[in-house]
Amino acid sequence: MARALHGAKYGTASVLDDAPVIPRLRFGRPYRHNVVAMKKPVLLTVDDDADVLSAIARDLRKKYGRDYRVLRAESGATALSILRELKELGDPVALVLSDQRMPEMSGVTLLAETMALHPKCKRALLTAYADTEAAIGAINTSQVDYYLLKPWDPPEEKVYPILDDLLDDWRASFRPGFGGVRVIGDRWSAKGHRIRDFLARNQVPYQFLDVENTEEGRELAVDLDPSALPLVILPSGVRITAPEPADIAEQIGLTATATQNFYDLAIVGAGPAGLACAVYGGSEGLRTVLLEMEAPGGQAGTSSKIENYLGFPAGLSGADLARRGVTQARKFGVEILTPQEATGLRVEGPYKYLKLSDGSEISCHVLMLAMGVSWNLLPAAGADRLTGSGIYYGAAVTETQNAKGQTVYMVGGGNSAGQAAMYFKDFAEKVVLILRGDSLGAKMSHYLVNRIEDTPNIEVRTHTEIRACHGSDRLEQLELWDGRSDRSEVVPAKYLFVFLGATPRTEWVRDIVACDERGFILTGPDLDPRSHLRHWPLERPPFLLETSLPGVFACGDVRRDSVKRVASAVGEGSVAVYFMHQVLAAR
Repeated sequence: MARALHGAKYGTASVLDDAPVIPRLRFGRPYRHNVVAMKKPVLLTVDDDADVLSAIARDLRKKYGRDYRVLRAESGATALSILRELKELGDPVALVLSDQRMPEMSGVTLLAETMALHPKCKRALLTAYADTEAAIGAINTSQVDYYLLKPWDPPEEKVYPILDDLLDDWRASFRPGFGGVRVIGDRWSAKGHRIRDFLARNQVPYQFLDVENTEEGRELAVDLDPSALPLVILPSGVRITAPEPADIAEQIGLTATATQNFYDLAIVGAGPAGLACAVYGGSEGLRTVLLEMEAPGGQAGTSSKIENYLGFPAGLSGADLARRGVTQARKFGVEILTPQEATGLRVEGPYKYLKLSDGSEISCHVLMLAMGVSWNLLPAAGADRLTGSGIYYGAAVTETQNAKGQTVYMVGGGNSAGQAAMYFKDFAEKVVLILRGDSLGAKMSHYLVNRIEDTPNIEVRTHTEIRACHGSDRLEQLELWDGRSDRSEVVPAKYLFVFLGATPRTEWVRDIVACDERGFILTGPDLDPRSHLRHWPLERPPFLLETSLPGVFACGDVRRDSVKRVASAVGEGSVAVYFMHQVLAAR
C-alpha cells in the first residue's frame, strides 16, 4: 500500500498510480505530499472485489492513463476519504466509477455523497444486469450520469465510447481556476453578465473575479472607471475594457467572417434544428455555412438539463448538446460563423443572398431559416431596467454560484422552467416557481412535475403574477399578486429567471416569406394557394418544410405549429436536407 503511494511522481503518473490508495498512512502522516502537485484530473474506480478493481483500473489506465491519474479504492468509505482529501488539495476529479453491490455502502450511496464533494465530476455505476432497475433509479434520484453492465469486455465497445462522452462533457465545463480568460467586473452588471453568458455558451473556459467580493478583482480594476468594466484579460495578456461579445470573439477563436462568397446550403440559426441540418448537409457533401448571432444551441442551449432526448437516459444539458452538435458539424466541414447575424434576404433567379450584420453578403443555392425564438419580456414594472442585474431570461447557469444560499424566483410553466428549477435547487436555499395558471401539468412533462413535487426546497405558487420589480441598480424586491385573494405581496428577491412564451426572430424576412399573424413562418401544407402561393413559380407544390419562396426552408421553433421539443427540431432539420437535394437535383 505504502509502496504504491510512494510510486507517484511529482506532477506525473507512474505505473503504480492506480494502486489502492488510503487517505492517511500510519502514525497519522498524511499522503498529502504525494499528490499536492498533481496536475492530471483523477479517475477514481471503486470495487470491493480486488480482481475486478484491478481489471477496471487496468482498462482505464490503458485508454486514459496519459491524460488522467487513475486511483483505486476497495470500499465506499475509503473512496470518500480520498475524495475529501482531493477536494482539500484542490485536485480535479473527472470521474468516479463505482460498483453497486459493496458491503457497508452501496455504489448509489457513494455516488450521491460524491456529488456533494465534487459536484462537477461525472458519476457512473458499474452493475450486474440484475441491478439495472437500481441503476435507473439512481439516475432519477441521485443524478448518476450513466451505468455500465458487467462484464464489460471488450472495453473498446462496452466502456470506452461511454466514458469518452462523459469525459468530453466534463472537460467542456471544467474550469481550472488559472490561465484562460479572466473577466473582472460587478456581478450585478448587465453588460458583465452578457459577456460571461457569451463565453459560457460558446464553451470558453473563464474565471470571473467580482470587484465587490474578491481582492484580486479589486486590484485589477483599481485604476479603472466603473464604465470601463467589465475588464476582459485574455491568455495573451491583452486587456479589453467594456467589450461587446463581437470585440472578443476572434480573440477566443470564434469566426464571424465567411471564407467563401457562395455555398450550396446556408443555415441561419444554430439551435438543434439548424445544427441537425448542418450535420446532415455537411455529411452529404453540401458546402454548408451556419450563422449564429449569439451561441450555438439556441434557446435549448440555455437549458440546464434535457432528460427526454432519446439515447441519453441520464439527460444532458443544452450546452452539452450544442457542443456535440458543433463538433459533428465541423467534422463534416461545416463553416460556423458566430457571432454573426443575418439582417436581410434577396433573391435573384435561383440564388439567395444573405446580408450580414457586418455589411458583407453571402449567397447560396438553398437556404434554411432556423432562427428559433426569444423569450417574451416580463410584463412587470421595472423589469426592463433590471434585466441582466438580477432578472435573467432563460436558465442563465452562469449565475448558479452567485445564487448559493439565496431564494431564487422563476416564472413560467413549461419544461424549461421546470428543468431550471431542478438545476438551481442544488445551489439555492429555495426555488420559488411562479405560475399564472392552476397547475404545473398544463405545459410541463409529467416526469418533471413529479420531480418538482418531490423536491422539498422547490415551492410552486399558482394563480400568481409578478406585477413589479424593485431595486436601484439591481433587483431587490418583487411584487407578487395572488389572483385568488386579489392581494399583492412584496418579497425580497435578488434573482428572477423568466421563461415566458416565445417570439419568433423573423422581423427581417416577414416581407419575403409568408408568416402568420405572430411572425411564425408558414411551410408546406400551411401555405394557402390562394394567398401565400399566388406568385409561386413552379409546377410542383412546396415541399413539406419549404416556405412560400422556392428553395428556402424553415424548421424548428420558428415554424408555425412546430412541436416544441428538441427531438422534433432535430428531426425537422435532418429531414429538410432530403428535400433540399430534390431542389438541387431539379437544377
